[in-house]
Parts: sequence; C-alpha cells; structure tokens
Amino acid sequence: MSDRQWMFRALELAERGQGAVEPNPMVGCVLVHADQVIAEGWHRRFGEQHAEVDALERCSVDPKGATAYVTLEPCCHFGKQPPCTHALIRAGIERVVVAMADPFAEVDGGGVSQLEAAGIKVEVGLLEERARYLNAPYLKLVQKGQPWLIAKWAATMDGKIATSQSDSRWISNESSRAIVHQIRGRCDAIIVGAGTATSDDPLLTVRPPGLRSPVRIVISSEARLGLDSNLVKTLDEAPVWVVCGPDADAGHCNQLRDRGVDVVQFAQTDANQRLTDFMDYMGKARMTNVLIEGGSQLLGSFFDLRHVDEVHAFFAPKLAGGAAAPTAIGGAGVPTMAQVRHLGDPILREVDGDLYWQGRIRY
Repeated sequence: MSDRQWMFRALELAERGQGAVEPNPMVGCVLVHADQVIAEGWHRRFGEQHAEVDALERCSVDPKGATAYVTLEPCCHFGKQPPCTHALIRAGIERVVVAMADPFAEVDGGGVSQLEAAGIKVEVGLLEERARYLNAPYLKLVQKGQPWLIAKWAATMDGKIATSQSDSRWISNESSRAIVHQIRGRCDAIIVGAGTATSDDPLLTVRPPGLRSPVRIVISSEARLGLDSNLVKTLDEAPVWVVCGPDADAGHCNQLRDRGVDVVQFAQTDANQRLTDFMDYMGKARMTNVLIEGGSQLLGSFFDLRHVDEVHAFFAPKLAGGAAAPTAIGGAGVPTMAQVRHLGDPILREVDGDLYWQGRIRY
C-alpha cells in the first residue's frame, strides 16, 4: 500500500474521536513496518493518551524502524499527557509522515524539529486538505479564539420554520429529530433566542445522552427567560446560560442567578457586537462546537456577521404558507444573488421523507 492509503486510514481513525476529544484535535496514527500495519491508535477522549502513544501501546511487535502516519504534528510539550515526540523517539520510529502541522502555540513546528533533531525522517503535508477539513473546529478555536458554529433548522417545503401563529411542533419527523440529538450530543453548547425559548419552551437536552452534555444558552438582550421555564426547571440535567445586554432587569437577572442560571451580561449596547463578543467568550471557555437552533432573527444575525460555519437543514414535505410565518434566516441578508453564500460539497439525503441538507459555508 502507499503512503496515501495509510494516511487515509489514519484520518478514518482520527474521526472516531469526534465529540469526545474536544477541545483537543482529532488525531489518528498508523504504525507500518515492512508494508504491514503493526498497530493503530487514535485520541479517544480528552485527557487520555494521544494517538501516537495509543498506537505504540497496542503494538504487539517491536516498532523500531517503523513508519508512523499521523494526522497532526506530534506534540512536543507537557500538558495533560507527556510529549508524543518523546514516545516516538524512544520507540525507535524511523520515519514520521504527518498530514498537517499543528498551529497550537506550544507545538507549531516544534514537534517536527524535535523528531528531526533525533534523526527521524519527517514529511509534512500528505492529505493536508483532508486533515484540515477534519479538524476545522479545532483550527478555528486555536487560530481565531472562537468556536465552530453549526446552524440547524427544520422547515416546510416553502421554507417556514413555524406557522404564522408560531406553531413549530413538529415540522420534521422523528428520524430527523433523532439526527439532531446526535449532533447535540457532540456539541459544547446549544443556542436559541428569547423568542424560541418563550414560544417553544424547549428542554434542549440530548436524548438519549450523548458524549457531551451541552450548555443550554438563551440569547436575549433583556434576559427574557421565565423562572418556570423548562430550561430553569431542568438545571440539574445541564447548565443554562442567559446572555444579555446592559439594560436587562437587574432584579430578574438576580432571580435567575438564585435559581442557578449563569447570567452573562455584556456592557456593549450594540446587539451584533455582543454576539461577536460572546463568540470570543465561548472561545475562552474552550468551547469547540456550538449548535445554534434559532430562531429566525438570531440565525440571521449570526449569518450576517459571518460567524456560521456549518449548516444542517431538514425540509419536511409540508406547506405552511403565510406571509407572516418566519423563514429560517432573518437578519439583513444579502442584496443580490451574486452575494449568496454557498455550501461547499453539500450532502443531501432522504430521512423517512424529509430532505436533509448538510454542508459547510463557503465565504
């Protein structure tokens, strides 16, 4: 087999860590000697051993002289785990093929330098584009200090996410909703606006429980979240944040805090600037994947600000009509069709009659 085929396999292994390793990157490793795989490994969970060490520990033969195919530059610093470079050097690995360099400040070329200084041949860049695609959320967090923002909605065939009377239960079918729960289960947070929190009174929990228990976030300038809402009632299941502006009622904010809600208040009066500030805030909290589920105006604001990275949209074979019925994305939008945003390499599949589109936005 070729180097490309071994690296493809390493990337497949890396993806197995999705939802479990963040804010760390997904990493896979394949050890090959004499054109035979002698071990495979991947980063399985945050805080646990990295892919290279995982592979070395699963190796049933002496790895001396082997080639390691790794999807990300091996770490060279002490964090929750010791440096992977040290493990590769001790094992007598002869060659390391790396898909992409790690931009994390404590690595960023240092891993390659350590390996080369030890006499190991290192090659970087094989299937780099695929590796970058896989770890795009990690790269955004490291390079921009913000989480990867995933937009989700369910709509009728005429594009309505609710009727003119704000009824939205249920547009998509049970199978589509199960997919949404799978997405929720790998995210650090779920965001809705005050309108959605009030009209739908959602739980925003993951059913059945997933790999992560996301923080449930309501964005409301005035901190509009009822004390008897389902979100407040279920604080023992997952945390709730209310993100508000300077004019939110102090008494109500204190009542929310007394119930156990985290009130995140920004002094910035401009609502759009608050959203950007909050993206930075989530980044500092090391949130990697964040799901925004509506409503229309909030989705539109995030789209207008170019914060949305990925889309999951479900279209049911139903028609709602109504000029007053909301569509998925409000906000200002774009003035001409030449400026619309495209999904790069979109995927379309049928889910028990619903049409499920997913893809990443190409800006």
